[in-house]
Amino acid sequence: MQKIRNIAIIAHVDHGKTTLVDKMLLAGKLFREGQAEPDQFLDNNDLERERGITILAKNVSINYKGYKINIIDTPGHADFGGEVERVLNMADGCLLLVDAFEGPMPQTRFVLQKAIQLGLKPIVVINKVDKPNCRPEEVQEMVFDLMFSLDATEEQLDFPTIYGSAKQGWMSEDWKEPKEDITALLDAIIQYIPEPKVLEGSSQMLITSLDYSKYVGRIAVGRVHRGELREGQDIMLCKRDGSMVKSKIKEIDVFEGLGRTKVEAVQSGDICAIIGVEGFEIGETIADANDPEPLPTIAIDEPTMSMLFTINNSPFFGKDGKFVTSRHIYDRLMKELDKNLALRVIPTDSADSWLVYGRGVLHLSVLIETMRREGYELQVGQPQVIIKEINGEKCEPVEQLTVNLPEECSSRIIDMVTKRKGEMTMMESKNDRMHLEFTIPSRGIIGLNNAVLTASAGEAIMAHRFLEYQPWKGEIERRTNGSIIAMETGTAYAYALNNLQSRGRFFIAPQEEVYAGQVVGEHTKDNDLVVNVTKSKKLTNMRASGSDDKVSLAPPTVFSLEDALEYIKGDEYVEITPNSMRMRKIILDELERKRQGR
Repeated sequence: MQKIRNIAIIAHVDHGKTTLVDKMLLAGKLFREGQAEPDQFLDNNDLERERGITILAKNVSINYKGYKINIIDTPGHADFGGEVERVLNMADGCLLLVDAFEGPMPQTRFVLQKAIQLGLKPIVVINKVDKPNCRPEEVQEMVFDLMFSLDATEEQLDFPTIYGSAKQGWMSEDWKEPKEDITALLDAIIQYIPEPKVLEGSSQMLITSLDYSKYVGRIAVGRVHRGELREGQDIMLCKRDGSMVKSKIKEIDVFEGLGRTKVEAVQSGDICAIIGVEGFEIGETIADANDPEPLPTIAIDEPTMSMLFTINNSPFFGKDGKFVTSRHIYDRLMKELDKNLALRVIPTDSADSWLVYGRGVLHLSVLIETMRREGYELQVGQPQVIIKEINGEKCEPVEQLTVNLPEECSSRIIDMVTKRKGEMTMMESKNDRMHLEFTIPSRGIIGLNNAVLTASAGEAIMAHRFLEYQPWKGEIERRTNGSIIAMETGTAYAYALNNLQSRGRFFIAPQEEVYAGQVVGEHTKDNDLVVNVTKSKKLTNMRASGSDDKVSLAPPTVFSLEDALEYIKGDEYVEITPNSMRMRKIILDELERKRQGR
């Protein structure tokens, strides 16, 4: 008998998935005595650590009481749903992690729905019971209601519940009785998660993930579905389009602890990495050469947003970046398509720009940020939602939005969402906080997060997930203020900025280099204003002592990448280079803009 358990850990953002995996790695004794304890060990790429979120799904395994437990850590954001859908295919069960105060959130629902459709057996872990005002019993009932509403089977509804605090490192069957360690959870995994079925017959494996090594190229990762795979075996790669390509396995690795170990053969049910197969895509099948049978390919939800990516052609191009030509950017986007399932790249009429489709602003901004750190320079346009025609009617994506916020600012937020064509579906109050639910077009969510945080003084917690396509809701007013645009290229001076402060707020500081056509601020009125920020004071012999050092400027507004993408108007680009980020008009010349505007 194989002593293997394959589990995926699913939860909403910030409910403690990665922290729990750290504790499981410790329990599996993967770290030497005296070695520093892991801290978010799996979030090992810079972006994940900075933002505190999981972007890529990852595999590790631990040994416990003679059993091998393969753990798959999944992202919590619906924007990275492409990651979640493909890795759940490798698991037999899942740990559903829920915050003991917040309860199940919309993105928990999104991932759980995928897991239940695949028939995975859930174990519910109610985390953070050490928090004040937590309500573990109520949350457990909410999880049951959620599973019931997602059409879970009787067997899935009969789930075990474990309570604990991943941060403090304990798990127990009763939340009032803390234990020393997390063995209660590991015992539950061995007891309740079914072992993978051993299917005899010709070999089959679905490729659900990939790895890359600069020595051996692309590595296929997946779970052996049937039979066994051996080193040196001749295999057939069954492509998405139905064609077959013959190939040979050079090496097979299984996941051991934090790394991989080379083996001669892998039985059905275990997760492995295969080296030597060329030209595969995620979702294709590796099958026996003599009797190839493809498995069903992975279905991925469609993208809901698009953005125009183009080369950087501003006056400051090539100052920071190493890769600035259209060939560089195109090759990089093609490379991303290999592993980013929910992404699409479509060429446009121009050789220098492409339409990139993704799940949401966050999904696309993580790609842009990664490219920027690798030394690319590019410009991107305003995010657009994808509009479909269904039965001859123009339809747009609609999302479910939940906002949790203090009672006193709920009326302002409701007003804000309804102006963006949102409809309230639920409103309830829990301990002086309001819980609101809306359905709102995806267009209305672009730029909403900042406005909600400002109106609630940073107290609101907002989450949204894609619901369905519905008929077009009509025009939505986005940003109402105009832009302040630099008139000429040069250095911005405090003297000029000081004289213009009454006209609006600025995004640049004194002594910054600007170019003609760059957006340097937000106008107080709704029209665009062209100003000269490079004007310096003409000095004369007559100086009044002390009158020059009285300039007091308001600090400039600094945008993050997502904020900038949500802020720009349709006739503006965000220019992104490794060291800076600027907003600009697509047409830099003022006279040319006026001609086009007629």
